[in-house]
Amino acid sequence: MTAAPAPGLHSDLPGRIMAREMAEQPAVLRRILEEGAASIRQVAREIAARAPRFVLLTARGSSDNAALYAKYLLEIRLGLPCGLASMSTTTAYGARPHLTDVLVITVSQSGGSPDLVASTRAAREAGAITLAVTNNPDSALAGVSEYHVDIMAGAERALPATKTYTASLLALYLFTEGLRDGDGAAARVLPDLADGLLARQDEVRALAARYRFAERMVITSRGYGYPTAKEAALKLMETSYIPALSYSGADLLHGPLAMVDNVSPVIAVVTDGKGGEALQPVLDRLRGRGADLFVVGPRSRVERASVGFVMPTEGVAEEVQPVLEIIPLQLLAYEVTIARGQDPDAPRALAKVTETH
Repeated sequence: MTAAPAPGLHSDLPGRIMAREMAEQPAVLRRILEEGAASIRQVAREIAARAPRFVLLTARGSSDNAALYAKYLLEIRLGLPCGLASMSTTTAYGARPHLTDVLVITVSQSGGSPDLVASTRAAREAGAITLAVTNNPDSALAGVSEYHVDIMAGAERALPATKTYTASLLALYLFTEGLRDGDGAAARVLPDLADGLLARQDEVRALAARYRFAERMVITSRGYGYPTAKEAALKLMETSYIPALSYSGADLLHGPLAMVDNVSPVIAVVTDGKGGEALQPVLDRLRGRGADLFVVGPRSRVERASVGFVMPTEGVAEEVQPVLEIIPLQLLAYEVTIARGQDPDAPRALAKVTETH
């Protein structure tokens, strides 16, 4: 299938770098499947042979959302208990937990943030099996880690992460499948489906016009879709500056539902599977409150919403749907930002490599 043209690529509009990198995603996914899958499987096999008893995931920003996706994969597909690390316990407080037989996976696009490097080094010294998942095999993080997975996304110049996020998801999926000696066949449909989603730019632009003047948004999901909700909120905040609050559907019912009214939009990411089924009672409650409900999901769920974007997920394994779900939400963040007269390539106060310590 021919790649969709990048929105804004051949114009002088702001956001052309982010647009180009969004458009590269199908090619990046194909590259990982065709050129990277074998090495990812080899790393997974070597780690599986060491039988880790627990997994700690370490990341920041978009990579933290990718790590959360890996947590769902590892717990559901392998039954491995997982936790999200608090890096300050080692970098600020000097704690040295006992990590023998623990797999520490650090996800970072650049592999350059000092706290990620320091916490990974400390984990390895504490006996952990360390794996870096980065877009830079020559990075400091890759250097201090025992194992490395290259997400092969190519240089990313726009400040909002797009292609490195979906590349991280696919690499983590293939790694998880390698741990369980699976073939990762469910991912083979992703590049062509991603092409099709990017071709629906005009549809997303019409939706963006609806939310141009939104003062805040709530984004919710459950299961595999929850990392997508968090990543979509991050994209909207860092590009358009709209306060976007992300909640698990279960957590939304425990208090935050009170702030939902018919003014603030609610975006629901509804995976086609058990996660979407678990979210249904939340959707019912939102409709009962008169929420402006925007559903990203299968047609049967979209038809009952205020507005929606139908995902081509029929027959697609639930565990790989997040690679696709984020694409229309990246486009939404881009289009809302353009509609508000801002430049998504250059969010204020942000740098490509965030050097936290």
